[in-house]
Amino acid sequence: MIDLDLAAVRAFVAVVDEGQFGYAAEVLGISQQAVSKRIAKLESQLGVVVVERGVRGAVATAAGRRFLPYARSLLTVADEAVGAVRGRPLRVALLGERDAAADLMRYYLDRHPGVEVEIVLSSVRDTSRDALVAGRADAAFARRFGGPRTLPDEICCAPAYLEPLQLLVGKGHPLAGRAEVSLAEAGAYPAWVPGAAVPSEWADFYRELSEFAGVTVETGGRPESIDVVLERVAASRVLTTFTGTGFRTPLHPGIRGVRVVDPTPAYPHALLWWGVDAHPGLAGLVAHVRAGYNADVAAGCWVPEADRDLFGAEGYPVATV
Repeated sequence: MIDLDLAAVRAFVAVVDEGQFGYAAEVLGISQQAVSKRIAKLESQLGVVVVERGVRGAVATAAGRRFLPYARSLLTVADEAVGAVRGRPLRVALLGERDAAADLMRYYLDRHPGVEVEIVLSSVRDTSRDALVAGRADAAFARRFGGPRTLPDEICCAPAYLEPLQLLVGKGHPLAGRAEVSLAEAGAYPAWVPGAAVPSEWADFYRELSEFAGVTVETGGRPESIDVVLERVAASRVLTTFTGTGFRTPLHPGIRGVRVVDPTPAYPHALLWWGVDAHPGLAGLVAHVRAGYNADVAAGCWVPEADRDLFGAEGYPVATV
């Protein structure tokens, strides 16, 4: 019988979710070398290679993909076992460490040092909403509407923040020298958003943005890391991409950021939580999020119609490209 090292299992899940050993190291709070050692230990215990490195980052092998759902279950059971003995921390699901929601949680925890919170990191294919619905999280930062799955009626929501989007272009792009462009002008160039290749609430957001403003959204058929996106956009004189102003975009010398106006598209991030048997630590976070919502931004932003009531945003006439 094999006694699996849970730290190694956790490192494996982090690498697969983040797509890079370095990003996984940041999430786990250890060195990249330590992540590599833990993966090597897991592979030695299992007798198979579970992760392979390539030019586009780290991905699970066929054996790794088979092991992944069991790895997630092992970690969930282990965390619940610890929680049953000493009290479980509030579990909050985020899409990633680079998201603005991660900064929001850091701000909250810095000002509430006695609060116990466990951050549950999700991915493009296994979203924060999925973590909430599956019971792996007590709350999640995500869009309330859209996506392939209708959320249960028992899930409550509050507006967390509107995240204005900016346009990223290569330094040789015709829009590179502009401080700002209208959404209609931005729509004259195709936007490469590979994250929208997977059915999700943000894929629906970009579909609705395309329908509203005439923006051509290209996905390439599969998600890509932000580094790959930046490389391709930097090398193109035609392609653009969108990124949230709160997202920590890696520095790239060939990329220029351009503000989008008239109107500014904004992604509506909500805090979602189970209204039944809510975790006792949830009330403070909900109150903090409600108090900090940047409602003043809504007047200048476009958000999809379904989100407008929750975020207090008004509609806009369809832009002409």
